[in-house]
Amino acid sequence: MKIAKRTGAVTAAAVLSLALAACSASNETTDTTTSAASSDTTSEAAMSLSGELNGAGASTQQVAMEAWRAAFQNANPDLTINYDPVGSGGGRTQFLDGSISWAGSDAALSTDEYAQAVTRCAGDTGAINLPVYVSPIAVAFNLSGVDSLNLDAATIAKIFNGDITNWSDDAIASQNAGVTLPDEAITIVHRSDESGTTKNFTDYLAKASDGAWPYDASGDWANDLGESAQGTSGVVQILTSTEGTIGYADESQTSGLGIVSVKVGDTYNAPSAEGAAITLDNSTLAGENGANDLAYDLDRTTTVAGAYPIMLSSYAIVCQQYADATEAANVTSFLEYVASAEGQQAAADAAGSAPISSELSAKIVSILQGIATASGV
Repeated sequence: MKIAKRTGAVTAAAVLSLALAACSASNETTDTTTSAASSDTTSEAAMSLSGELNGAGASTQQVAMEAWRAAFQNANPDLTINYDPVGSGGGRTQFLDGSISWAGSDAALSTDEYAQAVTRCAGDTGAINLPVYVSPIAVAFNLSGVDSLNLDAATIAKIFNGDITNWSDDAIASQNAGVTLPDEAITIVHRSDESGTTKNFTDYLAKASDGAWPYDASGDWANDLGESAQGTSGVVQILTSTEGTIGYADESQTSGLGIVSVKVGDTYNAPSAEGAAITLDNSTLAGENGANDLAYDLDRTTTVAGAYPIMLSSYAIVCQQYADATEAANVTSFLEYVASAEGQQAAADAAGSAPISSELSAKIVSILQGIATASGV
């Protein structure tokens, strides 16, 4: 694989590896000269990176993270990377109190968290969000004999707000001609922990349902209806085991469940990595903390052909400057791999996520190299 060489202690994009003892839970062909240089650089990287690198956060990244960690540690056997999928809110909290070096989060830092990060990080530039995992959120259900349903945003919102309580309701039946729907109560399933997946899902409901969802987007579930569970795996477990349920989870973890196709313009689109990527490409940067902060204001009401608007852009949250050069070297080298074409393909293969564009990948790598330089690497 291509490995970009960085001046100083580490290489930028060495292939990752990792101790799979995690806490809880095609690239272009190179020519002969480049391949030889890459081999030399890999050896240098393996000698340079060492110690323990700890991260935590979004459970949606868990499958991809296992692939990223395993690959990177193969190239860097003296470095152990740990990632605890405690949820986006837990990851941001641990990052801000200095317990971990970076956080994975399906929601960008809030205004208050940006302010806290100025104290947590070295220098005075605080922290930024770098999108490294783009994935559809599936509205998944368990209904005997039904594998797929078509639903518009207003109907989805009314189901999750308890305004539609039976699977045979006309609002559902009218969008699913030919589907036999049972006279059966609907049980919604949602996250119990603060969750970036919840924030992205409720952001879609708030923006696309024409008022049917009466709450603002939030990482905390807004009502006390239905069943709740910790993490993506907890939601999927209830959905899988309980007839009549409906919930939301990263699409990569919903195998075997019924899946909703959501209305986009005049068509119904199933969740797909390609559809999530289209939505991201048609969204704009929020620009909260300068040019290096790549948090997106996602377009939930897009009518672009093929788009899937219930999606997340999951971030690596990092300091723009670290006090410790070794920590900075480990963080930036690992995340350069994650953002590289190789890393993004590894995530796509393992979790079905959408690889970020080559332009965005190059921008993230450049930002990470700047962080390393600012931190004395």
